[in-house]
Amino acid sequence: MFRIRSAGWLIALALAPLAAGCGQISQGQTAFHDSNPLPPDTLTERTTEIGTYGGRFIIGQTSSPKTFNALMANESSSGDVTQRMFAGMTDYDNATQQDIPGIAKSWEVSPDGLTWTWHLRRGAKFSDGHPITSEDVLFTYQLAYDEKLHPSWQDLMKPGGKPVEASAPDSYTVVTKLAAPYAMTVPTIGGVPIMPKHILKAAYDKGDYAAAYNPATAPDSIVTSGAWRVKQFVPGEKTVLERNPWYYGTDATGHRLPYLDELVFLIVPDQESATLKFQSGELDALDDVKPEDYQAYADRAQKEHFTLYDLGPSLNTQILWFNLNSVKEAKPGKKIGAPEVDPVKYAWFKQRDFRRAVSKAIDRDAIIKSVFFGEGVKNWESSTPANKQWYNASITGEDYDVEGAKKLLAGLGFKDKNGDGVLEDAQGHEVSFSLKTNSSNKIRVQMANFVKDDLAKVGIRCTPVPLEFNSLISNLREDFQYEAMLLGLQSGVPPDPGMAQNVWRSSGPTHYWKVKQTHPESPQEAQIDKMVDEMVATTDMTKRKSAWDRIQKAVNDETWFIWLPTPKIKLPVRNGFGNVEPVIIPHRILWNVDRIFVKPHGQRT
Repeated sequence: MFRIRSAGWLIALALAPLAAGCGQISQGQTAFHDSNPLPPDTLTERTTEIGTYGGRFIIGQTSSPKTFNALMANESSSGDVTQRMFAGMTDYDNATQQDIPGIAKSWEVSPDGLTWTWHLRRGAKFSDGHPITSEDVLFTYQLAYDEKLHPSWQDLMKPGGKPVEASAPDSYTVVTKLAAPYAMTVPTIGGVPIMPKHILKAAYDKGDYAAAYNPATAPDSIVTSGAWRVKQFVPGEKTVLERNPWYYGTDATGHRLPYLDELVFLIVPDQESATLKFQSGELDALDDVKPEDYQAYADRAQKEHFTLYDLGPSLNTQILWFNLNSVKEAKPGKKIGAPEVDPVKYAWFKQRDFRRAVSKAIDRDAIIKSVFFGEGVKNWESSTPANKQWYNASITGEDYDVEGAKKLLAGLGFKDKNGDGVLEDAQGHEVSFSLKTNSSNKIRVQMANFVKDDLAKVGIRCTPVPLEFNSLISNLREDFQYEAMLLGLQSGVPPDPGMAQNVWRSSGPTHYWKVKQTHPESPQEAQIDKMVDEMVATTDMTKRKSAWDRIQKAVNDETWFIWLPTPKIKLPVRNGFGNVEPVIIPHRILWNVDRIFVKPHGQRT
């Protein structure tokens, strides 16, 4: 989905010691002693407090990661983890909303904006102690631009539609030459996660890179460039990260980060289970709370020693779309170019007025009142009201209008011929479709049921199908076995629409309604491609904002995405940790986890 410079496993200790107290140093653990020399060029990271070493932070996660390979991670279950493990030449401070140095200590750009020179930190090392050099950056670019791999990063790294020309004058200097000025150079060309050439080149040369660092990989074989590395992984149960002992980041006193010994992603299958585990003390934080539970959390916060942070409307969106994908490789019963879905249903889905009718049938105000318990807002674009720089309140879509929906459907020739309340098309096929969503997210399941009921009022039979998240992602990205899907778009980091080019470009792997088009397959998508080029080719914010508004209006005119309400976000984090700074930009809690620490006696100052 969007780039998140951020992206569960099992701890070495059994779950019983976990329950002994989140954030506490368990019996048998010894205080961290930094035996490795710091590099000459350290990164002094911003902290509110100077912390102390030890302990763990445990957060709930609904699904295990599908990969530990940061370049190939495409879903939040993987990205939430890999974004802790790998670093780019640049990084982003979610609180100050500024680009900051990472593996590169500095950079400069030529007056024409085309040549960028990046200066790497001398002495920065991977988690196995091997130096991070310009050769690793060039190798990472080779991976990112590989057309067979086509990681989602690729669509973000082509200024003027072309890969950058990269060279390495020496081990600590990288020069990138762009085909055109590019507003997103720092977070994309600079921010792509650096992968270890000395470990992964052999897999790449054999054509096996996409499978590298898969969940079956031994943890000690996964070499990372960021603050954390894998300590233990148990599928479906938990993931444990431990500090990279060679990490180049320090606090203001020169002590190496992270402070914590372990960061634990504990798998909880749904929001109810997560709530129970938080109440029992097995989790330190939750980033996925149902709005109906907000008041209960607020009522318990003081007594149970946690803080409920009110972050306002989410930057992430909730959307519904129809599968318009066509077969790209011949398979039994399907020829290249044939629709992935039943041709009868494809004929409906491709009709703009059908999509408009579905959108008009949905009562979003009722969803906000019922599903969100009033804790939500309408939203008609991927830049939600939380995005102060890019949100445009004047952009709207096809809102609730039952009679308007019925009129559109009648115009398509749909009639209830047998009086059973369900429309048929001109050939007598019942107008129906299945709607898949992730079963772990009760909000989405409830919204899917709301959509079902609303569509029934206009004569469309909709059948919600909740699935385990990773199975859903396989349907979405690999086998295209779905008719319609209800999911979300996760905000990029930074929350700039230029970070979402892989959604809006017709060639993008997350251009969900019809992915990876070799050329735009509709005039509207061709025009959107040009507008994306326009948006990222200048740093003039007035011009960029104008292009972005036109992109969203074009998408809404076609109703490729059917926008659903966006929830307001409130997150509980257990007291007793320092440097906790939840923000609306994802990852909302873990973005600075390398600086979070356990306070003495578990008391928040």
